[in-house]
Amino acid sequence: MHAHPPFPSKSLTADIAASDSPALDQTALKPTGPRRTASVLAGQLTAASLAACGGDGGDADTACEATTGNGSVVVGSGLAGDPAAPEPASGYVTGKKAVYARNYMVTTANPLASKAGCDVLRKGGTAVDAAVAVQMVLGLVEPQSSGLGGGAFMLHYDAVKQKVESYDGRETAPAAATPNYLRWVSDADRSLPQPGGARASGRSIGTPGAVRMLELAHQDHGKLTWKELFDPAVSLSTDGFKISGRLAAAISGATTGLSRDAEAVAYFFNADGTPKALGTVLKNPAYASTLTTVANGGANAFYTGPVAQGIVAKIKATSGGSPAVAITPGLTELSDLASYQAKRRDPVCTTYRAYWVCGMAPPSSGGITVASALGVLENFDIPAYKPTAINLEGGKPTVMGVHLVSEAERLAYADRDKYIADTDFVSLPGGTWNTMLNKPYMASRAALISPTKSLGTATAGVLGSNAQGVSLVNEAGTTHFTIVDRQGNVVVMTTTVEAGMGSFHMTQGFILNNQLTDFSATPTDSAGLPIANSLQAGKRPRSSMAPTLVFKKAANGGVGEFLMGTGSPGGGTIIQYVVKTVVGALDWGLDAQQATSLVDFGAANSPTTSLGGEHPSIDTSNNGNNDPLITGLRTLGHTVSTAAQSSGISTIIRVQQNGANVLQGGADPRREGVVLGDTYTP
Repeated sequence: MHAHPPFPSKSLTADIAASDSPALDQTALKPTGPRRTASVLAGQLTAASLAACGGDGGDADTACEATTGNGSVVVGSGLAGDPAAPEPASGYVTGKKAVYARNYMVTTANPLASKAGCDVLRKGGTAVDAAVAVQMVLGLVEPQSSGLGGGAFMLHYDAVKQKVESYDGRETAPAAATPNYLRWVSDADRSLPQPGGARASGRSIGTPGAVRMLELAHQDHGKLTWKELFDPAVSLSTDGFKISGRLAAAISGATTGLSRDAEAVAYFFNADGTPKALGTVLKNPAYASTLTTVANGGANAFYTGPVAQGIVAKIKATSGGSPAVAITPGLTELSDLASYQAKRRDPVCTTYRAYWVCGMAPPSSGGITVASALGVLENFDIPAYKPTAINLEGGKPTVMGVHLVSEAERLAYADRDKYIADTDFVSLPGGTWNTMLNKPYMASRAALISPTKSLGTATAGVLGSNAQGVSLVNEAGTTHFTIVDRQGNVVVMTTTVEAGMGSFHMTQGFILNNQLTDFSATPTDSAGLPIANSLQAGKRPRSSMAPTLVFKKAANGGVGEFLMGTGSPGGGTIIQYVVKTVVGALDWGLDAQQATSLVDFGAANSPTTSLGGEHPSIDTSNNGNNDPLITGLRTLGHTVSTAAQSSGISTIIRVQQNGANVLQGGADPRREGVVLGDTYTP
């Protein structure tokens, strides 16, 4: 048992409880446009079928298909009810229900990617096999978020060995990079990289890591041949696919950046210079050619030879676009690609109540920061503050529930911002993440939380004698998927090109990342203290990506049965999305879809607490003054932001149904994803 810090007086508790009723205005338009239901137009999926696939009982003839009111349909077929049929991007799809599968399941942010992964599982492929196929399709249909030109983190659970292993495919800075690589052209020429700052120049592009990481994981855990896993993406690249709402919005929103790159202009824009629109059939023969090269030659064919030469040439380009504009080149060489190594790392695994939670170690801060927030929350009776009026969307969060979770996150981010970086270069305090996560330290951090007033901005713990500066970096977009195969192996993988459309540099059919902007642009803070996440040659920038696995605690206290896999895109807010999903499932009893759909709420280390205004449970009218959750948080000193959130949570939970272990899945209603598998209706 853990000591509970003091809670509000009875009178304040009563006031808070009274303020936790659902918002009255459930139909108000949100900042991202009108909310969609799952069956707004004729021919679209019903609420249940948006995520479902397969016939009753997981019949082999309908596995990996979507279920409509008129039967099943192949994803990508274009027939009525096809979830891959493009529709305008919107903030939130109401009415999604958890999907159940008997043996295998995949949930991603795009229907075509889910279909590719599910087909691999149906053939008997492993979770890692499916992950390769999924990533190759995502790089085509969601290039704004991830792809060959980016990086990734993967957690893998081996069901036979009962072992969790993590794979680091984070990008690296080139050997020629200096600590001022992002802010100055050179130490002699202290002008800013152009155009558009460091991001749109060649300086932001790190050596891609996703391909090498996937090959390493496939060598360890693959069953099907590497080559055949590329077939779905090659076919879609060659035959074409229809531009989705999110991709159409991404192209339109990145017009200025993409216009500086001739290959991007030729691919994403019409002959008259307008962005290609929703529903346009997009073919990418250059991507198909690159995929075929990598399929036949393995990762070496990406990191050496013509593909690598094309990557380096684009990074070192000094001009681009038409008419041409000057671009500050990067300093990446072929040797940087040839020497890139993906790494197996030990995961960060800590206990949380009756569970074990495992996440990524540095250079991702996600695993430690999620564990830190949970470690603080373990000292409170969080189950007592579950949402009210729980429905398909997860219900209405309570004031105290949001307050405690947000305060725990402020404390976790404070430590993260100061201490976490690539541990190949900068050691954690005490040389181990346990210094930041041990139970006594977590209890001391929890004691800083007041039930009646927000911390605002928390102070990092004193965890060593070396003075360090604080680095605040604005991370951007990503994608996530979760996969369970028929053997019970699990993959949770978060993958990214950093910001939407990365660096805007395109080569051989794929976008190059701008991942190096996740480093601090300066090596010291305003007080002159060294920053852990400063840029160094060969170093990997800190990330917030947080692919997460949850296990039941065994009778002997060790890691027991697999329970849950989840993760999300969202840049620096990924940690908040994951925490609310884990707490929603473990503490509040929400199913995989409800925990995923639940209001995105939380805080980094600032006075601002986010409540995703796109969610139907949040009433943003009258500046939020009609919503008792918003006003209750303001009373506690929170500065509340109701800006729409764009999480992309993909969750699978193993549950008991009719005495059998089955899989329960959820896909984020804020994106276009679906859950597929050998599904059935319980």
